[in-house]
Amino acid sequence: MTAVIDFMLNRRSEPKLESPAPQPDILEQAFQCAANTPDHALLRPWRYLVVEGEGLKALGELFASTCGEDSTEKEREKLRRAPLRAPMVIVGIAAYRAHPKVPDSEQAMSAAVGMGQLSLALQAAGYGVMWRTGGIAYRQALLDGLGLAANERIIGFLYTGTVASEKPPVPRPATSDFVSRWPE
Repeated sequence: MTAVIDFMLNRRSEPKLESPAPQPDILEQAFQCAANTPDHALLRPWRYLVVEGEGLKALGELFASTCGEDSTEKEREKLRRAPLRAPMVIVGIAAYRAHPKVPDSEQAMSAAVGMGQLSLALQAAGYGVMWRTGGIAYRQALLDGLGLAANERIIGFLYTGTVASEKPPVPRPATSDFVSRWPE
């Protein structure tokens, strides 16, 4: 077993995160890993927003502002607090580029793989991460509030920081549950 495979087999999402967040040099290297993702036609269909410090409160206010009129104060407060679960939130964005051979779906997959590689790189550097998405990521008011262009969509929010307490390992399925041969 190689160190990379062993690391990947032990990867886990960590919901309890605290300061410190990754330093700029670690973050730079992690983004270089994300940029090394498979990318049909070299379109680079991704970008990232790093949110930390007072920006986390502003992100929470933006989250809460996207609630409909029928939402409760409790729902809005939960959204306000959501970004405060970590010292850093990285917003992964698929930035679609028009191309005759590369549909948006392939570009979204490339952006998602980039988020996965970013996640692994940060974990390899000793930080914890939790990739969250949820319905908030699809609200137009949020996309507008973050300044996304018409050709951009959120891939996810990567909550990042130092692990406060490790969660127990999650049972993983046997490969025979999801792998088969074709034709049989």
